[in-house]
Amino acid sequence: MATSAQAARRAVASPPPDESPALTSLVNWIKRHRQMAGGIAAVVVVGGGLVWWNAISRSRTEAMASERLAQARLAFESRNYPLAGSELSQVVENYSGTRAAQEADLLLAEVRMSQGQGQQAIDLLKRFAPSAGVHFRPQAYGLLGAAHEDAGQFKEAAAAYELAAQYAEHAFLKAQYLSDAGRAWMAVGDTARALEAYRTITSRMDSTASVVEAEVRIGELTKGAAQP
Repeated sequence: MATSAQAARRAVASPPPDESPALTSLVNWIKRHRQMAGGIAAVVVVGGGLVWWNAISRSRTEAMASERLAQARLAFESRNYPLAGSELSQVVENYSGTRAAQEADLLLAEVRMSQGQGQQAIDLLKRFAPSAGVHFRPQAYGLLGAAHEDAGQFKEAAAAYELAAQYAEHAFLKAQYLSDAGRAWMAVGDTARALEAYRTITSRMDSTASVVEAEVRIGELTKGAAQP
């Protein structure tokens, strides 16, 4: 017959039926390594605190950047371009990495174009567009195309518009940018590239508002000949 001491040892060694063996192993490990377990717990707590603090800090930074952006936008809409440019430049410089800073880059390019500073807008957008967030990249390339077009650089404009169409998420935007590209290719005399842009609209984006113009341009470029 088992002694009371042996029974007690079996009770300690065998977890209750409803207790997870993994949990029991963890508890036993913690008991054997109290100092190490305490250190791990401290690291987890500190790490969690840092994550929380970073999230709060990012939220505050984004809020401040958005407030400055709103002030700059008001100046832009009032056509106070010097003030708008100054405010937007500060948002870009002081709040880099925020959504507001990316919006500020786009609006700053529009300010430069409105001031007749097309080359400055081109230089800004060339730097910004490749690294812009996915939601801002189509507009960045679209503005770059417009800046090139205003400067009479139609080949560069067409290439930028095509990139805008490539990155655009919605069909109607893709079609609009391709229509812009077609217009720029026509201006440079590249009929084949213009037709390619317009035919992409009619074949893949025939439910968009740009399809009517695309069909008209195709007719003009081919003199009404039958299309493949």
